[in-house]
Amino acid sequence: MTRKRQRMSAQSFLIKAIGNNFRPRVINIDKSGSNTAAIKVYNERSFSKIKIRQCKYLNNIVEQDHRFIKWSIQNGLGFKSFESAKRTLSGIEVVHMLRKNQMVKTGISMFKSFCKLAG
Repeated sequence: MTRKRQRMSAQSFLIKAIGNNFRPRVINIDKSGSNTAAIKVYNERSFSKIKIRQCKYLNNIVEQDHRFIKWSIQNGLGFKSFESAKRTLSGIEVVHMLRKNQMVKTGISMFKSFCKLAG
């Protein structure tokens, strides 16, 4: 892809992501030029600005966090529907976050935290 097409695709992705969720205050990106250009164009066209925080090795950090999830599903046979994939992956992520003590409150067991999140 050319640089212009990469920037345009990054722009359309950014607009869709903001439209489906909300406008963030800060976006963490790697040193990708197309993402930076897309955010700058968005900032020029909107009243509220998005702060760009760049990290050269951001993808490595994200990949390290998702290594457990990839390892968990690599032996699977695949998913028949998007809904089953979504539920399975979100469950794996919740368990992984509980193991890393990211969601456990003091005085509540890991199982009770999982039950609250699951349902």
